[in-house]
Amino acid sequence: MGEIATSNRQITMFYSSKSARAKQTLALAKAEGLAIEDIDILKIKLTGTQIVELAERLHRDVVNLVNQVHPSYTSSFEHHNFSTNDWTKMIQHNPQIMKQPITLRGDTTILGVTPTDIIKI
Repeated sequence: MGEIATSNRQITMFYSSKSARAKQTLALAKAEGLAIEDIDILKIKLTGTQIVELAERLHRDVVNLVNQVHPSYTSSFEHHNFSTNDWTKMIQHNPQIMKQPITLRGDTTILGVTPTDIIKI
C-alpha cells in the first residue's frame, strides 16, 4: 500500500499554483462539481516516497516527472543521467520542475496535458 491515500469518491490533484494549465484544470474540476483535494506542490512539500509513488502510478521513471524544458530546470541544471534517488531529491528541492497536474481517483492516475484531461478521471 502506498503513502498516497486514494478513493473512488474523491479526486486528488497535485499541481503548481504558478501553472496556468493546472489552475485551469482545477477550475474546470470545481465547475463540474467534482469532489477534489488540491495539493499545491509549491506549498506542501512532497516526500520522496510520494514522488516515487506518483511515478509508479503513471508507469514512468521518476526522471520522466521532471520537466527538463521548464525555465527553472534549464537555468539551474544541465542534462545528466542521475539515479532515481537524485531525481527524487531534485524534485523535492525544486517542485516547480515537476510535470503536473497529476490527478488520482481510486486506482486511476493521469498526468494532465490539457485542462479537459480531468474529464478522463
